[in-house]
Amino acid sequence: MIYKIKKGHTKKQILSKLNRYVAQWFNKKFKELTPSQKYGLMAIHQGKNVLISSPTGTGKTFTAFLTILSELYNLAEKNKLEDKVYCLYISPLKALSNDIYRNLEEPLKEINKIRNLNVTHAIRTGDTTQSERQKQLKKPPHILITTPESLAIMLSTPKFKENLKNIRWVIIDEIHSLADNKRGVHLSLSLERLQNFIGNFQRIGLSATISPLEEVAKFLIGYDGKKERDCYIVDVRFIKRKSLKVISPVKSLLTTPTELTLKKMYEQIVEDVKKHRTTLIFTNTRSGTERVVYNLKKYLSKDELIEAHHGSLSREIRKGVEKKLKEGKLKVIVSSTSLELGIDIGYIDLVIQISSPKSIARCLQRIGRSGHSLKDTIKGKLYCFDRDDIVECAIIARNAMRNKIDKIRIPRNCLDVLAQHIMGIAIEKKWNIEEAFELIRNSYCYRNLKFEDFISVLDYLSGKHQKFEKRNVYSKIWYDEENKMFGKRGKYARVIYSLNIGTIPSEVAVKVYTRDRKLIGTIEESFLDYLSKGDRFVLGGRVYEFLGSKGLKAVVREAFHEAPTIPSWFSEQLPLSFDIALDVSKFRIEMLKNLKPLKYLMENYNLDKNASLAIYDYFRQEALYLKKLGVEYNKNDLLIESYEDARDIKLIFHFLFGRRVNDVLSRVYAYLGGIENKCNVGIAVTDNGFCLIFPKKSIKTEFIKRLNHKNIEEIIKKAIEKTELMKRYFRHCSTRALMILKNYKGHEIKVRKQQLSASLLLDIAKEIENFPIVEETYREILEDKMDIENAKKILEKIENKELKLKFFSTSIPTPFAHNIVLLGLTDILMLEDKRKILEKFSKQIEKEISS
Repeated sequence: MIYKIKKGHTKKQILSKLNRYVAQWFNKKFKELTPSQKYGLMAIHQGKNVLISSPTGTGKTFTAFLTILSELYNLAEKNKLEDKVYCLYISPLKALSNDIYRNLEEPLKEINKIRNLNVTHAIRTGDTTQSERQKQLKKPPHILITTPESLAIMLSTPKFKENLKNIRWVIIDEIHSLADNKRGVHLSLSLERLQNFIGNFQRIGLSATISPLEEVAKFLIGYDGKKERDCYIVDVRFIKRKSLKVISPVKSLLTTPTELTLKKMYEQIVEDVKKHRTTLIFTNTRSGTERVVYNLKKYLSKDELIEAHHGSLSREIRKGVEKKLKEGKLKVIVSSTSLELGIDIGYIDLVIQISSPKSIARCLQRIGRSGHSLKDTIKGKLYCFDRDDIVECAIIARNAMRNKIDKIRIPRNCLDVLAQHIMGIAIEKKWNIEEAFELIRNSYCYRNLKFEDFISVLDYLSGKHQKFEKRNVYSKIWYDEENKMFGKRGKYARVIYSLNIGTIPSEVAVKVYTRDRKLIGTIEESFLDYLSKGDRFVLGGRVYEFLGSKGLKAVVREAFHEAPTIPSWFSEQLPLSFDIALDVSKFRIEMLKNLKPLKYLMENYNLDKNASLAIYDYFRQEALYLKKLGVEYNKNDLLIESYEDARDIKLIFHFLFGRRVNDVLSRVYAYLGGIENKCNVGIAVTDNGFCLIFPKKSIKTEFIKRLNHKNIEEIIKKAIEKTELMKRYFRHCSTRALMILKNYKGHEIKVRKQQLSASLLLDIAKEIENFPIVEETYREILEDKMDIENAKKILEKIENKELKLKFFSTSIPTPFAHNIVLLGLTDILMLEDKRKILEKFSKQIEKEISS
């Protein structure tokens, strides 16, 4: 059962429960309890599973450790503290592990001095040296700090595994960054394996602002057979004051030259920077981070130090930047996503977000890096220079201030992660299949796993499909169907497993060649996902048409005089959450029905005057133009706009469901539209809708009516089965399932070779009915990358007439269509050229309205 803790405790009550030396140290160090300590410490002391959700700087990490330190010192005083691991702390980041190690050093040193005791702690990650691991084997630390991957390796290391037998507490930090991806799924099975090995232990989850807390709690605790384990939630997510402002640098984003808009933005940011001690700036892409640093340096003095921090920088550079930040030497730090998590970065008093953060939770996590002490106000500014961005940020800011958070989605029944863990448990001992199935179903992520899917993974791992042996894929386990038992196969099983553990896929750059083998340059592998034959993109300032790929080589032809269909930065963009997309849609309808005045917008949506003016003008023009066209836009309407220009015909679907849903719908409609019209159909996808691009001829649109919630899954699988997306995700799933090895007996296998192997194996795998790794590839694409679940719900509402498709034609695209229409052109257009086209559209619309 899940319970919410509503009763807090006083400092006196808490101190009375602590070891006297720990209590003495704590009382001297801290004047009062933080809310997470007030509500969480007693439950942890009572041995309950606890999930604590609170902002950065509210003491949640020390809440988890305080009772544990107290218990360890109680054992030490009684001479009962053995050289064994009692507490396991799991962090998603090595940098965070290092932080926690340093942060524990102070209390341990000081308390050890008070009573001459010796409670120890150590780190064990991929960076830990062999000599340090040997030391830990001989004399294990009482508190072991590690990562999800290292835990899985420890569980399959017979000697060190014995040191885990006495674990009483497991702390999972930053659980929100694990719960919605396969690293979290992997960890959930590791925890069940640990529970199976040692019996019950106390689980403590620490999270920043996240929703729904009940589901995250279930992910943390799992099941005990048919019974859900108990968990107590400490919900203090919204205890700190917040200040949020959405800003447009200029009065009119359409009529102000782009260079001037950017100049004004940087001038305003510099003004903000000078008023604060340290400012953290977030962008949504790594290239954006570098661009902001480059431009801000022009405005700051040499004494005002600025640095970039993102995943493409070396570990040494990132650590150096973090050190400068902690020491207060930096005036500004600019990051993409790498500083979102709770690494200790010292004092930040302002967070600036450039463009929409795309989710409320991400917005709160980012701005929550400011005001590090409990009494400080969280302070954030969201700078926008696009009208759709301003609308998004207005909705995000309003919801954030009202403590309304978008929901995360936890992946279920991932068969590739399951395959990896089945090999892991097979290394430990021989298993009865019913016993193993019960262990796996104790994980929340596998609660609804079908027995036949479990057996299909056993069949694959045991080499039932002999076709794969021609491609050097051999059985990893033996499986006796008659006696219902399985176990490890081969003397190198443990080595292969340990060297290939984990879920994070390896990525490399894709080389782009012309048909005559001339190297043009490289593109990101994730960008390849969006390319279909005939798509055009910009590389090195020129347009090329995609012809196909082999391994990690893309083949193109020159298309210098044609317009691109997909922008090269597209794969870097974060998708807007479905919940916010629906809220933006509601806001659109309300504004079109009843245009709100500037003062109302400023007061209710945290907008500055320029931003509110931009929204007002945007919706005024849309409302008047739709009226002129005779289009009535009601809350149940889904508008489909047909627009023809000199090059092609564009069907613009004003479907405000976020890019993950629109990715599914656009691909399916394009597939059906291509068949019906006997042509290639281009796609441009945004969070606010998508565009199907047809050659200039009479097009049929009956295909739109043929799609429904029952046939969408079958059609989307046909639409993606031969795409680069399918090939790449199959490689990722095959690598996790140990079908393709990243490392064989200590020899690293290059990603290019892995991709070639994946392409060959995919052809074989497709011939086998319901092959688990192919099924998992489709599941991951449709459920994790895309959002087929909500796409089905939308189609069902269309079928039930809850939503109504409304078609209309335009000679000038509606304002809401402008960013969708111009999506592909943003690579060949300078920002200023794009602005001029938008301004031209706007003037044409104003002329139409007034005629």
